[in-house]
Amino acid sequence: MKIHLTSIFVDDQEKARQFYTDVLGFVVKHDIPMGEHRWLTVVASEDPDGVELLLEPSDHPAVGPFKDALVDDGIPAAQFAVDDVHAEHERLRGLGVRFTQEPLSMGPVTTAVLDDTCGNLVQIAATAE
Repeated sequence: MKIHLTSIFVDDQEKARQFYTDVLGFVVKHDIPMGEHRWLTVVASEDPDGVELLLEPSDHPAVGPFKDALVDDGIPAAQFAVDDVHAEHERLRGLGVRFTQEPLSMGPVTTAVLDDTCGNLVQIAATAE
């Protein structure tokens, strides 16, 4: 068994597509119209057959309070691996990304937390090898 697809709830699929591709660097895997929404997934550019992230609409009534509670408590909805948190932080800062946690080293792991502009906090992390 392996993870094939996971999702993150987003306030606006098009805004999320732009942020996750143009800013974070993922690429669109699927973009299939489904009524008023889309089956919209992205993957890592270096792993096009890897795990897909579904940019899921936040329409369900339970999603808003759930997302708000996570953000209020500073809890990321997702975590993405990067090679160098400090370098990625600087790159993303240069693109106007807002961070809620600056790079923080915790033993063998360094993390930072950013606002995805779609109602979520996302953590980037790197492990020292």
